[in-house]
Amino acid sequence: MSTAAAPLRRRPVQQRSAQRVERMLDACAELIDELGHDGVTTTLIAERAGVAVGSLYQFFPDKRAVVQALTLRNLDRFLATVLARFEEGGFEHWWDAVDSVIDIYIGMHREVPGFGRLHFGDVVDPRLLDERKDNNAVIADRISALLVQHFGLAPRDLELPVAVAVEAADAVLNLAFRRDPQGAPEIVTEAKAMIRDYLSARIGEPP
Repeated sequence: MSTAAAPLRRRPVQQRSAQRVERMLDACAELIDELGHDGVTTTLIAERAGVAVGSLYQFFPDKRAVVQALTLRNLDRFLATVLARFEEGGFEHWWDAVDSVIDIYIGMHREVPGFGRLHFGDVVDPRLLDERKDNNAVIADRISALLVQHFGLAPRDLELPVAVAVEAADAVLNLAFRRDPQGAPEIVTEAKAMIRDYLSARIGEPP
């Protein structure tokens, strides 16, 4: 399942260059938290990262590319955390796994710089992760694949329900974070109940 082509103008080969790129992404995330996406410039990113702006342009053609690279890094982190949690097992039902996915998303909102404002890139481009489909569809596809792999659910039964569930959860969880910077717990509880009830009605018990 491919995502968008890497936004880097060229890939860092040496460890020092890779570390410089990571500093740029970290700086971008911090600035997005402080200034919002529109307030961030490549000059500010370079200054915060402690590099010359020309060094930034060696790797990124523009601000959008930096933000795209940051978003893809966040996606990798999200999916790696979800996969690790699935592999730990211990879920009694598939909906416990879905609850866990929501908890991981909320944890990133609280802990990962820039994620609360950027999410998975919708503030920049609804197709930032993959030019062929919108960002939430990319997330839905990955979650569906994990549910198929770990719970034996049929892919054809998941495609539409999981896509709808991701859209609904995204909207309600955004409300939770508008009400409370840490995510209003009563709204998070409602989101989990809503998604569980909806998917249970559409998917049912695992075989």
